[in-house]
Amino acid sequence: MHRAWALAICVVGLSAMSAHAQQVTEIFKCRNESGQITYTNDRRQAEKQKCELVTSQVNVAPSAAASKSQGRGPASFPRETPRESAGARERQREILEQELAAEQRALTQARQALAEQEAVRGGEERNYARVESRLQPYKESVENHQKNIEALQRELANLK
Repeated sequence: MHRAWALAICVVGLSAMSAHAQQVTEIFKCRNESGQITYTNDRRQAEKQKCELVTSQVNVAPSAAASKSQGRGPASFPRETPRESAGARERQREILEQELAAEQRALTQARQALAEQEAVRGGEERNYARVESRLQPYKESVENHQKNIEALQRELANLK
């Protein structure tokens, strides 16, 4: 008899000290007055409408204490040292400066190509709209490079 009580106390104690929190999820199938079927997980609503139980699941999630003991808490997140952070910012700055230099070279080339195309006048282009349509891709290229340069300069300014 004493063993049975001791066993029962151990089971209750272990379940209370469990590292997992359990939650039961129940899904009920309900039919309203017009015959329309709905599903709910609200037990009170199901009892009012006399719904039938469709499924019942036990969801187990680790408790906060278990997460911390297993190294999943915020204290175990990888930390970046100030030195590593400064090194990463410096690498980012170098990459942005290289991209900025490449965009500036591309802008110079795009402006030269636009100037060359503006200097060319064919006899078949008597209409100014045709000249504009021929020059439009070159103008767009210059604008795109200018916008890229502005964006890179903003990024560099944000790093400081």
